[in-house]
Amino acid sequence: MTQELPHSSPQSSPPSLRADARDNRDRLLEAARAVFSQEGLTVPTREIARRAGVGPATLYRHFPTKEALVTAAFTDQLRACQDIVDRASADPDPWRGLCQVIENICELHARDRGFTEAFLSAYPRAITVVTGRDRILATIADLARRAKLTGHLRPDFEPDDLILMLLANKGIQLTSPTTQLAASRRFAALLIQAITNCPHKTPLPPAVHLTGTRGRPAG
Repeated sequence: MTQELPHSSPQSSPPSLRADARDNRDRLLEAARAVFSQEGLTVPTREIARRAGVGPATLYRHFPTKEALVTAAFTDQLRACQDIVDRASADPDPWRGLCQVIENICELHARDRGFTEAFLSAYPRAITVVTGRDRILATIADLARRAKLTGHLRPDFEPDDLILMLLANKGIQLTSPTTQLAASRRFAALLIQAITNCPHKTPLPPAVHLTGTRGRPAG
């Protein structure tokens, strides 16, 4: 059921920028996405400037605040998240659409730890992110309402349960990206079975064996 997710591409630079300034801006966004995805949003902006190969002053000329950098870095991911929800909302079977939302958003967030933190409003005044998030949540709430009418979704499901799901999915932090993704997919399948109102259970994805220290898969 999981669909292939769109990959992020560098955000278009303002057309008024000189070529060298556009290059600097693109490098900063690429470095920010990579660092935030791997380490979360607590990484200092000076470290992002260093990895982009520019000075802190250059970063601040393009992004006066860290909030502005976070918002610009995750515009593409927010768009991908909105596309997932829009496709699911258009599905004639709202239960199937809701399942697709859970699977695909869990996968998107498993690939990108920083986007999860941005989506959950680490920077609540980032208007672009917050407005997009609220639209996404409103669409999912309508999808869930329609899924309840089919009898497949348990009647006590609430839209806020999606936030609980993302918080739990965010807690899956493994050193192997492949194992991280596999664990997130199994978590999504378990969640779907937990919210279904039907006795039929579909097979789960393969188990992910985790032992030992935090973030180290077995074997």
